Amino acid sequence: MDLKGKRIILGSNSPRRRELIAGLDIDFQVDTGNTFEEVYSPDTPHERIPEVLSEGKSYGFHRPLEEGEILITSDTLVLCGDRVMGKPHSREEAIDMLKCLSDTSHKVITAITLRDKERCNTLSDTAFVHFKPLSNKEIEYYIDAYRPFDKAGAYGIQEWIGYIGIDKIEGSYFTIMGLPVHLVYQELVKFIG
Repeated sequence: MDLKGKRIILGSNSPRRRELIAGLDIDFQVDTGNTFEEVYSPDTPHERIPEVLSEGKSYGFHRPLEEGEILITSDTLVLCGDRVMGKPHSREEAIDMLKCLSDTSHKVITAITLRDKERCNTLSDTAFVHFKPLSNKEIEYYIDAYRPFDKAGAYGIQEWIGYIGIDKIEGSYFTIMGLPVHLVYQELVKFIG
C-alpha cells in the first residue's frame, strides 16, 4: 500500500495488534501516550461499548495530530449473553469468565477508530465464538501458564485455550484476536485517498 507520505500511528500497547497491523505491510510507529480513562456510561448499549472506548482512546491521544498523521486506536469486548467481559483483574475473575464461556457461544466485538487532523471514523466488527465444555483443570492450566490478564474475556484465540477449546467461529479470526485488519485496510485506503 502506498501511504502517499502519510505517517501511521498505532495507539496500542497490544503485541497482537502490532503483529496484525504489520501484516498489512505498511510502515507504522507505536505511540501509546494517552490520557483517556476507559469508562463509559452504564446506559451505553453493549454492542457500542468498544466504539465508545476506541474513539475515547483516539481523542485521549497525548498530543494534537500533525498534518499527514493517521492515528489508529481500537478496543475489544467479549459479550457472553448480557455479560460484558473486559480484561480480568484477578485469577479468580479470569476463571469465572472462562467458566461462563465454556460450552457456549459468545460475541467478540472489536472497534477501530482512524483519525487525522480533519476526520474521525469509528466502526466495529462482530465475530461469534463457540467453546467446547472446558474442564476446571483446563481453565486453571491456561490461566496459570498464559496469564491472560491483558485480554478481553480472559483468553486469546491464538493461544493454547483456542487450540483446545474453540470448536467454531463465525466472522473474522482477526476481529477475535483484537484488530479487524480488513476494516483497517479499507479505512486506510479512504483516508489516504
